[in-house]
Amino acid sequence: MSPMSQLRCDRQIARWLFFCAALVVAMILLGGVTRLTHSGLSIVEWKPLLGAIPPLNEAQWHEVFVKYQAYPEYQLVNAGMSLGEFKAIFMFEYLHRLLGRLIGLAFLLPLVFFYVKGRIAPRLTPKLVMLFVLGGLQGVLGWYMVKSGLVDNPRVSQYRLTAHLGAAVLIYASIMWVALGLRFADAPRAVPAGDGLRRFAYLITGLLFIMILSGGLVAGTRAGLGYNTFPLMGTSFIPQGLYAMQPPWLAAFEDTTTIQFNHRLLAYVLSALIVSFAVTALRSGIAGRARAGVYALLAMLLLQVGLGISTLLLLVPLPLASAHQAGAIGLFTCALLVSQALTMRGDRAVAALPAAA
Repeated sequence: MSPMSQLRCDRQIARWLFFCAALVVAMILLGGVTRLTHSGLSIVEWKPLLGAIPPLNEAQWHEVFVKYQAYPEYQLVNAGMSLGEFKAIFMFEYLHRLLGRLIGLAFLLPLVFFYVKGRIAPRLTPKLVMLFVLGGLQGVLGWYMVKSGLVDNPRVSQYRLTAHLGAAVLIYASIMWVALGLRFADAPRAVPAGDGLRRFAYLITGLLFIMILSGGLVAGTRAGLGYNTFPLMGTSFIPQGLYAMQPPWLAAFEDTTTIQFNHRLLAYVLSALIVSFAVTALRSGIAGRARAGVYALLAMLLLQVGLGISTLLLLVPLPLASAHQAGAIGLFTCALLVSQALTMRGDRAVAALPAAA
């Protein structure tokens, strides 16, 4: 295949991957809604193939409702729930699982098509196959998470929830990285400088990923409902009882006061680092999509801080909580775009970086 033909194929594959990445984001957000509506334990079986078909008549609805009634969530939390109320929470979880299946098809079928047509470069094939395998393992991890709530304590493990969320974000980031590399592979060569700035961008992206994991712990333990004041937690910036568990490190994962404090502290640190990075990057003379990405990063930071504070003060309402989760993905995406733009040696990302960078 000629270089120009391969370039056109790469662009086609990039568009397909961007579409798949958008579906993964939708999956993450729908998963958040499922958690916020307490719908995640409504389907007590995992049927990867047959589970794609929902109950089609009242007899089938009654059958799945009876199965749900045998588990602690119904007995301890939703005793007396009507069939109509059950249908509402069932559909959130069903749609979440259905979207997962659709993502699998949206990835697999074009992958087979592009491979059979010889449009995938040999170096790219292993990456795409690995992405598909990771998607399948994510489904298994999702069921592993749900199983943790089908026990005496009808709440999923915050560890498994955070792992499930983190895996989804990593899959999204991997798809985006590959897609961006294909989309901008032919951009003009940049001035070979800016290693320090690239490392700074990687640091921001990595810390934002940790911030998202911290949000998973907040969600899994419902720590966001503990202190609904800002900037203080109750009557002080540093609340009493911080790291009071034994051993102290366990508090970072299981004590709601410590979990919320750590989430806030990460937000403060990241806000300062992002502003510092933006000032450094813009003064360095970066151009093109890297410069645009920095401006988008600043705008998303401002929006996300506002959403986070509002969600906290208003006791985590569903619309704001979902918007806050979307903002986290948006902020992470901006950092990812900047990092990738500064990495691509063929990009005009760096126009004239100082030697100190």
